[in-house]
Amino acid sequence: MAYSEVVKNFNTIRNYMREFYVYGFKSRDEYTAKSKRSYDGEKRRLESWLGEYMQFRQSADGKNVFISIDSRLTQHNPLYTAWKAKSFTDGEITLHFILMDILHDTTIESSASTEPQLSEEENVGLSISEITERVDEYLSEFENPKTFDESTIRKRLNKYISEGIVTAEKRGKTLYYKCTASEPFYDTNILNYFSEVSPCGVVGSFLLDKEKRYYDIFTFKHHYITGAMDSEVLCGIFLAMSDHRTLLIEGFNKKKDHATANEVVPLKIMFSVQSGRQYLMAANPKHGRIKPFRLDSIVSVKSGDKCDKYDKYREALEGMIPHIWGVSTDSRYGSRMEHVDFTVRYRDNEMHIPQRLEREKRCGTVTHLGNNTSRFEADVYDSSELMPWIRTFICRITEIHFSNEKLEERFKNDIEMMYKLYGIEGGDAL
Repeated sequence: MAYSEVVKNFNTIRNYMREFYVYGFKSRDEYTAKSKRSYDGEKRRLESWLGEYMQFRQSADGKNVFISIDSRLTQHNPLYTAWKAKSFTDGEITLHFILMDILHDTTIESSASTEPQLSEEENVGLSISEITERVDEYLSEFENPKTFDESTIRKRLNKYISEGIVTAEKRGKTLYYKCTASEPFYDTNILNYFSEVSPCGVVGSFLLDKEKRYYDIFTFKHHYITGAMDSEVLCGIFLAMSDHRTLLIEGFNKKKDHATANEVVPLKIMFSVQSGRQYLMAANPKHGRIKPFRLDSIVSVKSGDKCDKYDKYREALEGMIPHIWGVSTDSRYGSRMEHVDFTVRYRDNEMHIPQRLEREKRCGTVTHLGNNTSRFEADVYDSSELMPWIRTFICRITEIHFSNEKLEERFKNDIEMMYKLYGIEGGDAL
């Protein structure tokens, strides 16, 4: 099959991007889900979009390809390119431009428009028979014209109606079609910022493409681009949330190597400020338990029925948030709630330490004890989520306590191993 830059199934591209070019942990030989020929075809397609950002490293296991981006030089998410490479047939693209040209004359501009006013017939719109007749007139100019029957044209118009491109108004027994009125364009600086930092920012990128000239005024120190691949899933979740509907989630568990399906009530999207990873907080309608789902592990979503208890679930989540450090809503060791506290001591020239505690405390509390000493404490569902953060204060911690004894033992064992690693056995006991 000939190589093509366009794509029919975005999930295929999404998987290749994630496994090879974002996380960069697999070589060509390690990928067994598809044939090597399929891999080579997808690789060439991705290179045509992302060639200037692609690099590779050679290891004993083979060649690993990944994306490398310098945020000082790149203002726009390069992964959005994948969303703009939709495949289509010759007939689809021919009919699209003919219909847009015909219906352009029916567009009603704002009163402030300087365009010529429309005739009464064009204001009303065009019926399906009138549109079909005009399509035939366009096609008659070709030596070997394609043909489109009225049913095909109606289906295409109905698709445009669902996407908001075309509107239909019924007068008597006849539907009249016309292009949706154009809206005033938003400030390009707003769109520029939205497209890079907001969920489903690819929408802003599409709108920016319509603007012939604009200036890039933003540079991002932490540019989390991988969420672009989950935009379709995220959009489906937002639609279900706005309608208070249940959601059927199809995912894939890599650890257990099997597909999963869960019917949930979507409540909130949470983002990691450290990695940019996105999570769906959702309730299981069977027993009401609220848990997180990683968006990059979700293959597809489908809206279900209205959920009468939506507000109740949302209220329950809001009540839980003061005890959620990351996204975990239950302990790995079976406890309902876990307590953690530690005390740090710092020098006179290290006042950034108490400032860090205040800035990064999240759902915890900080008490300044005087004499360059401060205490942090929190009651959370899963205190293991705090471990990486707590480790950044090692060498300043004078006392630490976990209500989860297994976790406290693990933390202290890690410290002992560090002492041995650096040959400093005999350090002060915590």
